[in-house]
Amino acid sequence: MPLLDALLTGITLGGMYALVALGLNLQYGVARIMNLSYGEVVIAAAIVAYVLFGRQALSPLLTMVLLVPLSVLLGWAVYRFALAPLVRRAGSSREALEVDSLLGTFGLLFVVQGIMLVTMGGSYLSYSYLSVPVHLLGTTVAANRLLALALAVIIGVAIWLLLTRTRIGTAIRALSVDPMAAQLVAIPVQRLALAAFALGTALAATAGVLISMFLTFSATMGVIFTMKALIVVIMGGIGNMAGAVVAALLLGLVEAVVGTLIDPALTLAANYALFLAVLLFKPAGLFGRAAR
Repeated sequence: MPLLDALLTGITLGGMYALVALGLNLQYGVARIMNLSYGEVVIAAAIVAYVLFGRQALSPLLTMVLLVPLSVLLGWAVYRFALAPLVRRAGSSREALEVDSLLGTFGLLFVVQGIMLVTMGGSYLSYSYLSVPVHLLGTTVAANRLLALALAVIIGVAIWLLLTRTRIGTAIRALSVDPMAAQLVAIPVQRLALAAFALGTALAATAGVLISMFLTFSATMGVIFTMKALIVVIMGGIGNMAGAVVAALLLGLVEAVVGTLIDPALTLAANYALFLAVLLFKPAGLFGRAAR
């Protein structure tokens, strides 16, 4: 059943895009950092999983657990030493911070990508992990895709609970809405921005490991995940986590249905057509509010 295959593939892709976009939403929507090197973290984590599985036979699930604290530390260091000076220089100007962070992370993109190209080359990489068929709803799907989707859902629910059921989550959401008002009610803006950036980095690394289990990737593919994450964030409404999830699922479903039932060469065009339609009819995003 081609349609059912496309739907299952689309939901899996949408789950991965949602996980990737949630991290960028934290960095851009909360920390106000336009991180163009975000996708490089996704690919770097995928490469680490590939290397450890191939050389040490280490399960990517264990690699994911090991990478979470390391990626949090990496995100903290990047923000503390590379981005915090830009934040201080921009002051209260969000526009200035977006431009400065865009230029700074654009350079970081090439640094990270260059290191990956030197160490791994530009060839496509993949490995076989739980590539066994599972019969589901009258069709067949690989077990690694189902596992990746299940873990993405669990992680997404955990992030939602963190943001909606804890005091720190409430403070983060307040910061994403209005940083100046958040300061007035004694919310530690800079510390929360740093925490949001570090958590976003951890989500990128987690998504990279999960994606590596069932997709082929290369050292130069980071920009693809950055662009798709940006599309999802803007479509869903900047800072809106529920909107990002819905937008990611729409993007994955459109990509899978077009690629399966029409022509794989048209998937990119379909993605941008969907993006353009949302911008035309919902400029603030699916769940965003128009500025007054």
